[in-house]
Amino acid sequence: MKTFARLVLGLVIFDVAVAAPTPEPINYDSETYDATLEDLDNLYSYENIPIDQAEIEIGTVMPSGNRELLTPPPLPEEEESEEKEEESTSRLIDGSSPQEPEFTGVLGPHTNEDFPTCLLCTCISTTVYCDDHELDAIPPLPKNTAYFYSRFNRIKKINKNDFASLTDLKRIDLTSNLISEIDEDAFRRLPQLRELVLRDNKIRQLPELPTTLTFIDISNNRLGRKGIKQEAFKDMYDLHHLYLTDNNLDHIPLPLPENLRALHLQNNNILEMHEDTFCNVKNLTYIRKALEDIRLDGNPINLSKTPQAYMCLPRLPIGSLV
Repeated sequence: MKTFARLVLGLVIFDVAVAAPTPEPINYDSETYDATLEDLDNLYSYENIPIDQAEIEIGTVMPSGNRELLTPPPLPEEEESEEKEEESTSRLIDGSSPQEPEFTGVLGPHTNEDFPTCLLCTCISTTVYCDDHELDAIPPLPKNTAYFYSRFNRIKKINKNDFASLTDLKRIDLTSNLISEIDEDAFRRLPQLRELVLRDNKIRQLPELPTTLTFIDISNNRLGRKGIKQEAFKDMYDLHHLYLTDNNLDHIPLPLPENLRALHLQNNNILEMHEDTFCNVKNLTYIRKALEDIRLDGNPINLSKTPQAYMCLPRLPIGSLV
C-alpha cells in the first residue's frame, strides 16, 4: 500500500515539473548586459513622471479613510492670498502704526504726505533736526523728542496740537520762519520746556509761556505795545536770558525775574525807564548781582535821566547817555 502511494505522489510531481515553463538562458555578453541595465534604469526612473502625478500615485496607497484624517482642510482663497502676500511683501517700519508699537519712534510718525518724520528730517537720539526743508508746518514729532530744530523753513503758524503730549520737550528753535500766529496753548502745556527760540519771524503777539523757561529769544519780530502780556515773565524764577531785540516794544516788560542775567532790548522804541525798573527804591541796600548784561542801545531813551535806576546793578546798561 505504501509503495502504491509513493508511486502516485511521484507521478504527480513529475507532471508538475513537466508543465512548468523552462526559463530562457541569460547571455551575459557586453552588449546584452548594457541593454539589460538600461531597461532597469528606465523601469525605475522618475525623470519622465510629473511631480503632481508621482504624488497622486503615492497617495493612492493610503486608504481613503486615513487620507482624510491626514490631509489638512483647504484654506479659503482670500486667506491663502493674504498669507502669501504677507510672506512675499517686506514691511516698512512705521512709527505711528498701531499694529507695530515696537517700532514707535524709530522713523517717527507719518507726516501729512504719509512720509515718516525721521526720513524727512534727521533724528539723532531725542533730537530732531528739520532745518532748511521748506516746511510750511511743524511735522508730527516722536513722543520722546527733547530738542527740536526747524530753522530756515516756511512755517506760518504754530498750532496748539503741534507739540501736544511731548512731555520731554526741552528746546524749541524755530529761527527764520514766517510765523505770524501762535495758538494760546501752543507752549503752555510743556512741563519740561527750558529754551524757546523764535527769532527772525513775524510774531505780533506772544502766547502764555511756561514758567519753566530759562532762555527766551524772540528777537527780530513785530512785538508792539500789546505784544507781551502783563507780568509775562514774573513767575519764571529760573529765567537767565531774555532777548527781545529788534521789535516795536515801547516799554520794558516788568517785573523781571530775580535770577535774570542778560536782558537785550536794543533797537526798540523804549522812551522811558522808572527808578524801580531794576532796583528796589524802598531798600537802598538791595543789590541785584545776577543782572550783569543790559542792552538798551538803539532806543530813543536817555539813560542819564534816571541814574537811580542803576544803583543796585553790578554794571551800567549799554545805551545812549545824551
